[in-house]
Formats: sequence, structure tokens, C-alpha cells
Amino acid sequence: MRVSLRTSLAVVLVAFLAVPSLAFDTPLSDQAVREAYFLGQRRDDSMAKLLNRYTQLLPAPETGPHIYSVTFLTPFALLVQQSSQLTSTSAQDVAKLHHGDDEIVSMSIEILLTASFGATIPKATNSRSGSPVGYQFRNPDFWKDFKIQVYDGEKKLELTGFTGEPKYACPHEGGCDLFGATIRFDLPAKLFTSNSATIEITPPVGERVSVEFDLASLR
Repeated sequence: MRVSLRTSLAVVLVAFLAVPSLAFDTPLSDQAVREAYFLGQRRDDSMAKLLNRYTQLLPAPETGPHIYSVTFLTPFALLVQQSSQLTSTSAQDVAKLHHGDDEIVSMSIEILLTASFGATIPKATNSRSGSPVGYQFRNPDFWKDFKIQVYDGEKKLELTGFTGEPKYACPHEGGCDLFGATIRFDLPAKLFTSNSATIEITPPVGERVSVEFDLASLR
């Protein structure tokens, strides 16, 4: 039975369109793993410029906490970052340790306290009207009150949880001041099949923040 060239091309095209395309590299090829390793080992401006593309800085709000930055590290960017922290491992060793099936996207959110959402919280000294107002320190785990949602294009992805840690400034001996927090969470890289990803942050006070990443421009 003869099959025409037009029919063959149509079948190939349909098969190609049926396979979802990832905007960034995953799983990473051996060549990409080596490139990421050597980029990280350089520890220079070229590495910093590359990683800066994966972070968006946001303006301070009128009220509420300041969602200062949101970072979306693809498997390639994550490997560059990890390589910059290695001193004795070779490119061959990294290639052997890398597992393409386990690649993740690592995301983080930097939060800063503000005048309206500060390190101390007003608290009445007693229940009587007109009583003086005192203050209490904000819980260092305040970041747990933030709600996080991640979208692949229009599709909502299931985020089972996130971790975080408070940030302190210690300008003098005997005391440190809470000034913010970092939230971190990961998702399997294979879940991202669109050309865009959105991270939505809802603080306990203030407006919701939505940050979109153009995955077609990221490796």
C-alpha cells in the first residue's frame, strides 16, 4: 500500500502538535549540563547577568508588606547556581549526578517589612476604652500567613506547601531586628508546558501581587 508524501507529512505534523512543548530546557542534555557547570564555575558578571534574568523586582506598595522580588529558576539556571557553589567537582561528576527525570523549578519570594506592616504590632494594654496602646513583636513566622499560587499559562498547579525563614538585621551587639522573610517552594519542571508561568502572592494585609515570567525567553 502506497502512502503519499502529503499524507506522511500530515501525520508527522499532527504527531508533533500533539506533544506539548516546554518553553525551557528539560530534561537537560549532557551538553546543557556541561554548559551550566562551566557558567557557574566562572563566578563572574556573565553568570550574575544570566541569573538576574530569572528574578523580577517589584515596587513597594502603598500599604502592606513589600513583595520585593520573585525568582523562577529553571533546571538550567538552578544548575548554574549550584555549580557556582562547588569547588572540587568536575563537569563529568556533575553529569553523572544529574538526573533528568527529577528536574525541578525552584521558586522564591523575598518579602520586606514596611511602615504599615512592621516588626512590631500595636496592642491594647487592656479592654477598657481609651486605654494606652502597647506593642508586641511580630511573629517571625509571619510568612506562613501568605497564600501562594502558581499557574502554567492558565492552568493552576497544585502546590502542596512551601518553606520559609525570617530575615534579621543585626546592626549592633545584643540585638537583631526582623526586617523580612524568604519563602521557597519547588515544582517538577515537567509540569510547565506553556510559554508563561505566573506566581500569585496574597499577603495577609494589602493587595494581591501577580508576577508573570516569559518562559520562552528563559533557558
